[in-house]
Amino acid sequence: MERNPKVAARRRLQTLAEVRYTLRQFLHFSEGAAARAGLHPQHHQLLLQISGTPDGVAATVSYAAERLGLRHNSVVELSKRCEEEGLIHRTHNMRDQRCVLLQVTPKGEQLLQSLSEDHAQELYELAPRLIEALTRIRSANRPRAIKGAANEV
Repeated sequence: MERNPKVAARRRLQTLAEVRYTLRQFLHFSEGAAARAGLHPQHHQLLLQISGTPDGVAATVSYAAERLGLRHNSVVELSKRCEEEGLIHRTHNMRDQRCVLLQVTPKGEQLLQSLSEDHAQELYELAPRLIEALTRIRSANRPRAIKGAANEV
């Protein structure tokens, strides 16, 4: 652990900058890959969140809004545009007509699968740098042992 607080602070900032840069590289790649596939990046993100919904969770507009960090009405409009492009189906929940369920179409699934392969490859290449930086952050922020507790099991 670094003893000089100024040096430690500088290293922490360098590490955070590296994490941010690596994440931004991935996001830039993702946006470009979606565009090359003929998708708006937000359409790609919506398809990904719908397809990646955990078992037992409904892929609703509310769920997608939470996952995308968007307002409910923004996802309503986004889902309408995706439906118009044949990427998703929107249906009303039988029990609650206010609840709109989202499902990726075969066309959307095909685009998503192609993009997912490219994204997996990009993450494979960026992962070592990101893991190294995250490991440094975790090591630097490890809680200090309580005096006298270091020898306890």
